[in-house]
Amino acid sequence: MTTPLKVATVQFEPTMFEKERNIARLLDLVGEAAQAGAKLIVTPEMGTTGYCWFDRDEVAPFVEPVPGATTERFAAVARQHGCYIVVGMPEVDAQTNLYYNAAVLIGPQGVVGTHRKTHPYISEPKWSAPGDLGHQVFDTPIGRIAMLVCMDIHFVETARLAGLGGADIICHISNWLAERTPAPYWITRAVENSCYLIEANRWGLERTVQFSGGSCVIGPDGAIEAVIDSGDGVAYAELDLERARERRMLGEKVFEQRRPELYMELPTHTHSWNPLDFFKLYGHRPLPPGRRSRVAVAQFAPTGDVGANLARIDELAGQAAREQGAELVVFPERAVTGLDAPAAERLDGPAVARLVAIAARHGLHLVAGLAEEADGALYNSAVLVGPQGVIGSYRKTHLDASDHNWATPGEEWGVFDTAFGRVGLLIGHDAAFPEAGRVLALRGCDLVACPAALRGSLTAPHAGSKVAQNYPIPTGADPHHWHLMRARAGENNVHLAFANVLDTAAGYHGKSGVFGPDTFEFPRREVILGEGEGVVATDVDTSNLDTPYPTNVVRRKDLVAMRQPHHYVPLIR
Repeated sequence: MTTPLKVATVQFEPTMFEKERNIARLLDLVGEAAQAGAKLIVTPEMGTTGYCWFDRDEVAPFVEPVPGATTERFAAVARQHGCYIVVGMPEVDAQTNLYYNAAVLIGPQGVVGTHRKTHPYISEPKWSAPGDLGHQVFDTPIGRIAMLVCMDIHFVETARLAGLGGADIICHISNWLAERTPAPYWITRAVENSCYLIEANRWGLERTVQFSGGSCVIGPDGAIEAVIDSGDGVAYAELDLERARERRMLGEKVFEQRRPELYMELPTHTHSWNPLDFFKLYGHRPLPPGRRSRVAVAQFAPTGDVGANLARIDELAGQAAREQGAELVVFPERAVTGLDAPAAERLDGPAVARLVAIAARHGLHLVAGLAEEADGALYNSAVLVGPQGVIGSYRKTHLDASDHNWATPGEEWGVFDTAFGRVGLLIGHDAAFPEAGRVLALRGCDLVACPAALRGSLTAPHAGSKVAQNYPIPTGADPHHWHLMRARAGENNVHLAFANVLDTAAGYHGKSGVFGPDTFEFPRREVILGEGEGVVATDVDTSNLDTPYPTNVVRRKDLVAMRQPHHYVPLIR
């Protein structure tokens, strides 16, 4: 392994029906990067041929086996410069005559390995089959390399499999569209798996489809280390792979803190049937009707004074009800008992009774965090209460380093049927684990409430893109282009109410918000409390829209339904 490792991302606009021109141009760009000293060079999805094919017949003249003539041309460059190259191309399997959307890793000795796109986008079924090679990590002299193709990265499981396989670098090749880039999902997958992500995206217009560019190199902390906005070009970065091998997210050793025994749903497919039928099977826990409602999050700094904290909760709950019309308000982690040496409370004790009284006085429901004492043990817990009393509670299952000093991990997920729909609870550090939100989605949750005390950066800005997009897709500057909790909501097609502690002196930066279930809906259905203490609210819809099959994405769960769970068994080992 070379330290630092110089890498390059190639951005390129291929032209359909001009395969030789595309390959020649890509070889020029790859050669330029190799001569500049890049040891790993990544090119876009379907860069040899273009992307928007009508059917098998139209793409047939351009498919090739791997290895084949095209891979050999790139292998010659790899041999000459002692580098590795990722090429996106349509592959034909010589034995079956099936076509695949493939990423090929090529080194000085030839083809190292192939990834066939496992999670098809809407266009792939017109000509290609879903990939059948799994999610491999290839050991090379320059590091451990995994590959994903475009739509693959929408699914938390794919990059997680790469991370668990020891990937230092995920090479993500794409034809990304309809979004300002570098895309939030790219950033999220790098951060949650604490690895580098080299993104090679195409740009330009093809058959009315506008591609977004934004090819980049993303660090394990989510920082954009190199980027190309628009046009053909090459961008370089130097990687320190030891940063990736620390496997830390927000300072925590997330891979050591996973709870695979709680993830047993991940290899299942709960949304392949009409969810309204699936969840009412045998009359056991049918989905609640759901409705339109108003959900708020509150952001403040709890202290060690339980009475003062409850008074502040009362004040903010009243503000949310009066000024925002809120029906449900989510408060931060340990909002009741404080973060430092918390005084633990019983769920049947006076502090929770006062929460119920606050809910009754303001005519709403509350979710709030507290240190819980039960049977001689302490838990980092959250409680859901309404005017009628305690509806349910949840004990944090993924403990961070500070939790381990005092708390016992929970052993069950918190899922409750309410007038707002099916509500799941997570607490703070739980949301660092993509498996947690996924399990709640698979259990049919419409809304996830997440009281949090998360330090560090959960958001990143964007300076704006020159790539033109149709209204209402944004292209201008945005202080919250990436927000981890927006990704968590969208990838699971849930509404997510995230209430974080705000105490900048202690490293808690707030950024609380309520995020909508569709990442690619613009304008976004969300509200973010960017600065200061207070409350913000927005409308949430968990209804079935009165159809036999749900047309509401929060019930239909498109991204959950498109999972390929037969690949996911390693996630529970």
